[in-house]
Amino acid sequence: MSVVARQGFKYSIIGYIGFLLGTVSAIFIFPNDFEFYGKLRYILPTAEMLVPFVVLGISYSNVKFFHKVEKDGKKQNMLSLSLLTVFINFIIFTAVFFVLPFFYPKFKHSEAWKIKEMILPLILILSFCAIFNKYTSNYKRIVVSNIFDNLFPKIANLGAFCLFYYFALSQKIAFAFFFGIFALMLFGYVYYTNKLEKIQLDFNTDYFKKNDFWKDFFNYSFFGFLGTFGNYLAINSFMIGEFMGMEEVGIYSVLYALISLISIPQLGLFNISAPIINKTLADGDMEELDRFHKKTSLSLYFLGAVLFSCIMVGFPYLTQFMPKNGTMLREYEPVVWIWGSAVLVDLATGFNGNIISLSKYYRFNILVMLLLAGLTIGLNYYFIKNTDLKLIGIALSTAISLTIYNVIKILFNYIVFKVSPLNIEMIFVSIICTLAITVAIVLPNFNSNLINLVYKPSVVLVLIYIGNYFTKIFPIENYLNMKFIKSVFKFK
Repeated sequence: MSVVARQGFKYSIIGYIGFLLGTVSAIFIFPNDFEFYGKLRYILPTAEMLVPFVVLGISYSNVKFFHKVEKDGKKQNMLSLSLLTVFINFIIFTAVFFVLPFFYPKFKHSEAWKIKEMILPLILILSFCAIFNKYTSNYKRIVVSNIFDNLFPKIANLGAFCLFYYFALSQKIAFAFFFGIFALMLFGYVYYTNKLEKIQLDFNTDYFKKNDFWKDFFNYSFFGFLGTFGNYLAINSFMIGEFMGMEEVGIYSVLYALISLISIPQLGLFNISAPIINKTLADGDMEELDRFHKKTSLSLYFLGAVLFSCIMVGFPYLTQFMPKNGTMLREYEPVVWIWGSAVLVDLATGFNGNIISLSKYYRFNILVMLLLAGLTIGLNYYFIKNTDLKLIGIALSTAISLTIYNVIKILFNYIVFKVSPLNIEMIFVSIICTLAITVAIVLPNFNSNLINLVYKPSVVLVLIYIGNYFTKIFPIENYLNMKFIKSVFKFK
């Protein structure tokens, strides 16, 4: 098995383990105390949202220019100066953070200011980790970094929550554990990078001054920086924490964990599709790209719609098995419907953004990412300030901004490349799933929530299978056989 195949397989395994750990914890553990879980979920997304202002896209340049500096024997020089620049940027960022209350006194009343002792150090740690993450990826080693980025945050959340809720320790101890996991992550990155190649700090700037290389490095970093503003999930967590409260952040995070189940089919899509997109773009074979785009989008949409349908009919009964606060989640059932529908639209567009990012028009992706961030912030603020919808308003905001974002990319790809992810079969999928959900809902309930939790989604699956059997939309038979299952465990 090749290095890429081994790394790809291990990467997927780590991804699914992290996904499972996060989802199970969100459903059965974190609902015990939404307030404290909300604080944990506010700290990390807020830090992640601010990290780009410290890294300024330098991490992406560590990939873009790696082969050039490697050929010139200046890898360590690039890594050293990148880390130094990030540290200087952090000092400037911290200075601005503390000066801001003099110009905007209300900032002192924000949640970010109240827990700055946690957020600021975490920003520095995550900024250094971002550099090491991209730098080590040049060695085609992605598994260890995936453990750090995927598992460690979930362990930090779960461990801190358990210390506080189950072991009745103070919030300070729980936060210390939370922060300690990320400190350990940075130490792990340093150790692993040094293991790949001994770190030799070199802060000489002559190489970057030669032929104005620093300008190319800076320009690419700047575009990378602009492309990091589309993290609407972090924006949502921050704004909910600031305007609604930590309990709502906790509820939002649990609902997101449930909704993210719909995105399971999308895991690893870019890694699989990137080589094919690259080849078709290079060959100018837009007909093949359009065919592959439609086929992949339909598969994603069909699988996502099946999962969404099961969640819809099973959600009311699932909340009965959650801890004491499960009833609070039931009140926000419309959030699952609205947000889940938006995720389905996202799945239906397939690898729209990947086509743009791998083409010469990659800068357009940056513009639409900025648009997504702006729409998310603006709509969130409108729904929070002008309505009483609370998290339902946030869900509507996310659905509207995400849909507009995807429609723009669909139009762009159709105009420029003459490719589209949409096809008539998607309408049939929507009709079949809608009928399956309707039938499952109107069928009588049993007295046992466990029976209902199994029986209702089962009805949905059977009806979708029957509908698909007659319409032949998705080749289920290609996946429901031993040959396919065995092939999953073969690596050639």
